[in-house]
Amino acid sequence: MQDILFSPFSIGKVRLDNRIVMAPMTRNRSPGGVPNDAVIAYYRRRAEAGVGLIVTEGVGIQHGSALGGGSMKERDVPFLYGDAALAGWRAVVDAVHGAGGRIFPQLWHMGPIREDGTGPYPQVPSSRPSGLWGPAGRRSTVPDDYVARVLPERKAMTDGEIADVIAAFADAARNAVLTGFDGIAIHGAHGYLIDSFLWAETNRRNDRWGGDLAGRSAFAAAVVSAIRGAVGGDVPIMFRFSQWKQQDYQALLARTPGELETMLRPLVDAGVDIFDASTRKFDMPAFDGSDLTLAGWARQLTGLPAMAVGGVGLDRDLYGSYAAGGSAGIDNLAGVRRRMTAGEFDLIGVGRALIADPQWARKAERGESFLPFDPATVRNLV
Repeated sequence: MQDILFSPFSIGKVRLDNRIVMAPMTRNRSPGGVPNDAVIAYYRRRAEAGVGLIVTEGVGIQHGSALGGGSMKERDVPFLYGDAALAGWRAVVDAVHGAGGRIFPQLWHMGPIREDGTGPYPQVPSSRPSGLWGPAGRRSTVPDDYVARVLPERKAMTDGEIADVIAAFADAARNAVLTGFDGIAIHGAHGYLIDSFLWAETNRRNDRWGGDLAGRSAFAAAVVSAIRGAVGGDVPIMFRFSQWKQQDYQALLARTPGELETMLRPLVDAGVDIFDASTRKFDMPAFDGSDLTLAGWARQLTGLPAMAVGGVGLDRDLYGSYAAGGSAGIDNLAGVRRRMTAGEFDLIGVGRALIADPQWARKAERGESFLPFDPATVRNLV
């Protein structure tokens, strides 16, 4: 019987050779925002080694406050605008396609996580739904000195500023299709701009962009709808969401399955094709009283395919691996296969383990041991 991990899967009209997805992980390796030969080789190696779908690192949309310093270094994050960057991405896409792979760019706006006065446009203030970075004193994933700088309240976004960001997402998606990407991934997680509209701690608005959970979903739905209008009906759209935030690692957007459905349903109606549920551990139950994961609930509640991600191939979650200085490579794929066979989720995202080892997918297929993850060297790995 065929291993379900290595069975084909289709997202709309895009056929994947297997269920292993390279999850997006920022590396800051595109000088001046332009992917170079090293970036081309980096993605090609994973495609050559059998990854079914590559979701790129976060790629900046053309908006003044989309990128900058903050919880990470601001240098060398790639763009998805301008002739040089688009030519660089076209070479990446061609290399991945030449190796038999498929690739989506992850469209990204940092929102509250960006620090004022940084990035390509330091004069542009950072974008925050209600002027809030997040609550103080929570278990965050970012340095204390950074929190001290960004915690003071800023100006809330105006309707015009919100419209500009939505348009910039649509323009980036249009560029992605013209460049040859197979689909679009949207970063709606981890405390960045879209997620900050979803989260009650950072969205205190009482207009059409705020209020209850359905109201807080309006911005995300508007972004999806604009992208759908820009790319047409045949280009698949993946939407990443999370409970945890960089501001609060134990945050909850939805406390019940009903709340989760309230949040996700507008995104389905707007045109999402598949959900990417980013969690600390892929097999962690999402709600009390059930073993079902966040990806499992997303699939059950919406009827759309879902991807699970978190700790695949490693012995520690994201927070734990950085706190401990690394993670050992382990084979925890039996649980992935069991849940996938049961129909809980359709794809499995592999981040740190696949960055640490380009041959990870081949090793998984052969039952070979995996390399450890070392956060001190992750941005230098090829």
